[in-house]
Formats: sequence, structure tokens, C-alpha cells
Amino acid sequence: MNTKYEAVIGLEVHAQLLTNSKIFCGCSTKFGNDANNNTCPVCLGHPGVLPVLNKKVVEYTVLMGLATNCTINENSIFARKNYFYPDLPKGYQISQYEEPICEHGFIDVNPKDGSSKKIGITRIHMEEDAGKSIHDTSSFTLVDVNRCGVALMEIVSEPDIHTAEEAYLYLSKIKQIVQYLGICDGNMEEGSLRCDANISVRLKGETELGTKTEIKNMNSFRNVERAIEYEIKRQIELIEDGERIVQQTLLWNADKNEAYPMRSKEEAHDYRYFPDPDLLPVIVDKDWKDEIAQSLPELPDFKIKRFVADYSLPLYDSEVLTQTKSLADYYEQVITVTDEYKIASNWIIGDVLAVINDKKIEISEFPVTPLNLGKLINLIKDGTISGKIAKEIFPIMLENNSDPEQIVKEKNLVQISDSSEIEAIIKKIVDANLNQVAEYHSGKEKVFGFFVGQVMKESKGKANPKLVNDILKKMLSS
Repeated sequence: MNTKYEAVIGLEVHAQLLTNSKIFCGCSTKFGNDANNNTCPVCLGHPGVLPVLNKKVVEYTVLMGLATNCTINENSIFARKNYFYPDLPKGYQISQYEEPICEHGFIDVNPKDGSSKKIGITRIHMEEDAGKSIHDTSSFTLVDVNRCGVALMEIVSEPDIHTAEEAYLYLSKIKQIVQYLGICDGNMEEGSLRCDANISVRLKGETELGTKTEIKNMNSFRNVERAIEYEIKRQIELIEDGERIVQQTLLWNADKNEAYPMRSKEEAHDYRYFPDPDLLPVIVDKDWKDEIAQSLPELPDFKIKRFVADYSLPLYDSEVLTQTKSLADYYEQVITVTDEYKIASNWIIGDVLAVINDKKIEISEFPVTPLNLGKLINLIKDGTISGKIAKEIFPIMLENNSDPEQIVKEKNLVQISDSSEIEAIIKKIVDANLNQVAEYHSGKEKVFGFFVGQVMKESKGKANPKLVNDILKKMLSS
């Protein structure tokens, strides 16, 4: 980016809430049902119907507000956002405008330069989703209204974001929090987490905001980052060429790595907001707020600090282990079996996550239970097996969650810790490699690794590595 300029970015994140029924009616929210099946007169906006607010939607939104340091407003109201589009059968969307349920929050993110950045949250409000227009046919558009009335929570950031990296980190933190709270699955590919970016640029040091554009249709975290980088560069090039930025909505094309104009960007007055006459104000008094707060889980930032303090883990390990609540839970279940906190972390960050990423599965689908992974670590700790043998046992455990203690017995993999037995193996290796002994005595200490390798090969990896090193050093010295 041209260093004369800075970007000013605000993100609008829509999270589909994990309720069984829609926000104002009893229709199912199940994803993947046949088109136009999850519908009723209420979500289709038939004349004379009345919406009834889903209590769970309020509780989930308040939870998010509490988790992001927001003020929870005791009184909030719904408004009608009026616009006409084929996938909006009512001709308006029920949302919140002037009086949202949550305001004035923030979250902290940590860019790669090691700094900490506080990003403000303007508001969090409840609203209903629209349907889906399908443009897969050659000559006409189809409309699926299953999604009409599905409960959404919109999280609007302050324009505190200045780089694509910060936007990526902010969005990642939002996803992490909603998953920890269990209120949204955070799946961008299926549309349950969506992000629109408002972007403008200005000369560094200026306080007035530039003309903003909005980018939509970003269906992955990486695409959010790419789209923002693209738009910042495009706007700077226009300014440098003496051209004017047009306020408009752009659609991101991930295949071409470009954004295309969709329509001129609307202002709030274009939607003619007014209070919804069919819905009462939402009252969240102190007692209800306190009741909701009691269900708050330990959030990622607190869990990271606790892992560092209680388990003496490096910050990096703690951040990786707490990426998801289920992974953090898996780790804590492992260390109920073993007190080797760092070794357990190494196994999960290295071997466990390698399998999960390779097979594209969740930790809940991982075949090795925390109990058996803890047992494997204890076998290394007490000297029953070496780390090398453990790496050979692990693939066997992956096949059917086998008990590692049973595998060691059946395959006779117990580590050799008898010093006289190891000494006999080393003497045999040394006597067969006198030239290498001479090289070692001449100062070529790298030859020591050769001898260690030969001993481990002769013992089929079962010799205790510490004893091998100690005995080998004494024997070579003499």
C-alpha cells in the first residue's frame, strides 16, 4: 500500500443464530431442506399475520453483547427496513435501527508485529434473514425463501480497522467468540457467518473520512483479506490518477480476484426505517441480564491466560490450543490423565492437529480419546517406551482408538532400560566400526550421531535414549 495513505475499514458481520425455529415464527431453520419448505404465512408476510419474537434470539444476542464488553440496553425496539427484492416477500426486513439491544463494545486483536489493538463495536442487533436468489439457470432467477425469517445477529464495528490483516483478525475473533458461546457455527461457506466491508482511504494525518465503498460476497476469511487489499489499492490508484471515488456496493469475485460494481450504495434514509407496529419493545431488565450472564463460558482471552498461568505453557501453545472450545476441552481432558502439560501440548499441536487438518475433520471426530493420548504420554514419561516408539504406536491408535498400553504388550515394544543389555549392544557396534571410533577421537564429534543411530537400529528403537548417550560417551572416551 502507498505509505502516504491509510485505509479506514468497518466490518458488518451477520451471524446466523443456532435456534431451532425462526425469529418470528415456528418454522424450522434446518439447512439443506428442499427449497421453499421451511415456510409459513408469517415468514412469507401474508396479510393479517403477526410476528412473535423468539426468546432464545434475545438471550443469544445479549450473550454476544456481554462477551464483547457491550452495554446491554434495557429497552430496544424493532424497525422495518424497507426495500424491494425478489427474495424478500414482505417488501421489508424486520431489524433494529435507532434503539439496538447492544452498543459500545470492543474486542482486542493481536497483529503479527506483537502489538495489541482494540477494535470498537458500534452495535449488535437482532434481525431476520432474507431469502436466497439462485442464478444458476441460463435465462431466469429462482427464489428459495427457506431462509426468510431465520434469526440473525448483526455486529457492526467502529471504523477502527486500518489493514486487511486487522480485519482478518477481528473477523476470526468474532467467529471464535460465537463458537465458544455456542450461538453460531461460524461457517462462512454455508453462509451462517457473513461479512461486508466498508472501505475508504485518506492521506495519513487527515481526520475526515474518504468516500466509502462496500464489498459483499466474501465467503471465506482469506477472501475477506484479499478483497480489502484489492479495494484499498484500487481506491489509492484512483486518487493518484486524479479520479473520484464513487460510493457504491461491490461484489467480490474470488476466481478473478477482482470486485465488480453491483449498485450505488444506499444511505439509511433510502430504507425508510420506522418502528415495527406489530412488535412490542424488548425489555432486558437487570434480573434477566444477570440470568443470561450466568451461562457465559470461559472466553478465549481468559482461557489463554489461564493456560499460561496454570500449565506453564508458552503463549503460542495456549493460543493454538484455545482456537476452539472443543480443542481446549480435549487438551484439558488429556491432562487429567497426565501431568506432562508441555508434552501433551506438543502432541496435540503437532500430531493431533496434523491428522485433523489432513482429514478435514473436527476434534470431536478425532479417533484417539483424550484418555488414550494421556496414557501414551505417561508411557514415555515413566520410561516404558521411547518417544520414537510412541510415534510408531500413534498410527495404530488412530485406526481404532487402541489402548497404547495394550499395544506395547502385544508388540513387545517395552523400552530397553537394562544398562548391561544396552552396553552389550554398544560394544558390538563400536567393535564393528573402529574407523569411526578413530574419527571421533580425532575431533569429528558428529560421528557420535552415527553410533546412536546404529544402536537404535540394532535395538529396533527400543533402547533408552538417555542410557544410550551416557554409555556411548563413556565407551568412546575409553
